[in-house]
Amino acid sequence: MQTVKASNNETRSMGKNALKSADLTPRERFRRVLAFEKPEGRLPMVEWAAWWDKTTDRWKTEGLAAELDWEGTLRHFGLDVLFCVGASPHSAAIQNQADYDRVKPGLYSEENIAGGVRHAASLRERHERGEVIIRIWLDGFFWYPRRLFGIENHLFAFYDQPELMHQINRDLTEFNIKYLKAVLEVLTPDMVGFAEDMSYNNGPMLSKETFNEFLLPYYRQVIPVAKARGVPVLVDTDGMLEEMIPWLLEAGMDGIYPLERQSGVDVARIRQNYPRLLMMGGYDKMVMDKGEAAMRAEFERLQPVMRTGGFIPSVDHQTPPGVSLENYRTYIRLFGEYAAKACARAG
Repeated sequence: MQTVKASNNETRSMGKNALKSADLTPRERFRRVLAFEKPEGRLPMVEWAAWWDKTTDRWKTEGLAAELDWEGTLRHFGLDVLFCVGASPHSAAIQNQADYDRVKPGLYSEENIAGGVRHAASLRERHERGEVIIRIWLDGFFWYPRRLFGIENHLFAFYDQPELMHQINRDLTEFNIKYLKAVLEVLTPDMVGFAEDMSYNNGPMLSKETFNEFLLPYYRQVIPVAKARGVPVLVDTDGMLEEMIPWLLEAGMDGIYPLERQSGVDVARIRQNYPRLLMMGGYDKMVMDKGEAAMRAEFERLQPVMRTGGFIPSVDHQTPPGVSLENYRTYIRLFGEYAAKACARAG
């Protein structure tokens, strides 16, 4: 236990000193990077999706204080606090138009919107002081119909029930716009993220033609609401997403995440091909249990892109439970080192 205590103290020391700069708030640092500006001191250090519950359960057996909540755990490690504030429609199991008509009255809840707005309002003062970063969650036009149909039936529905697919996405568009306008009355978030997960390890799960017909028209209605307030809009789609980047740019997206390395995503290639595309994620979670040399090599891989701006490095999905507390402390130490190197002036 003495070793664990020493590690805890070391981590707290990093959080108070090496990982923080009095000159910039976490929010300012985040916004500057998304504007392709280089912040003083270091890049933002965020966990855009944090950890699996089994991961933190493990860490608590290895010395992490059991009383720490989610935000407390972020601050314990010296990470910037990034809140996800969303309002999703309810879910239900459907197979056809009759099912959708039956459940629709309970799906697009005004109370869900009000709950998202209340969450935003509870964070407003801290956000205005720059203490926390806010990402708005919106259910996307691939993601939400899949929640209703299930994975297999959803893919068939593009062909077998196209009118129903359009109706769902028209209704979702109305809901998303209503929520976005309501939350923008409370605060200006730092980014909007569409949840989609419409790619897998070999590429997109839909064709460009299907994207154009069933998703593009609805993105083009929602995205301008955020961009009218200067809020960057990114899409969250796991897997190999590079083929989709031109599609997303055509829709008005500013960026992508989480850039899963397992699928062959290459942030350097993306930066070369799309110099002004925003990116978040990119750090291969699969190296985090392989020791310091492997973790350092991964930061070395990302470092050239970290220096270019427009890239918020983060684990490319939630830190898995195979990563020990000691592993994670090593990751945090290296993250702080490379986040500072990325902002160091030449010479």
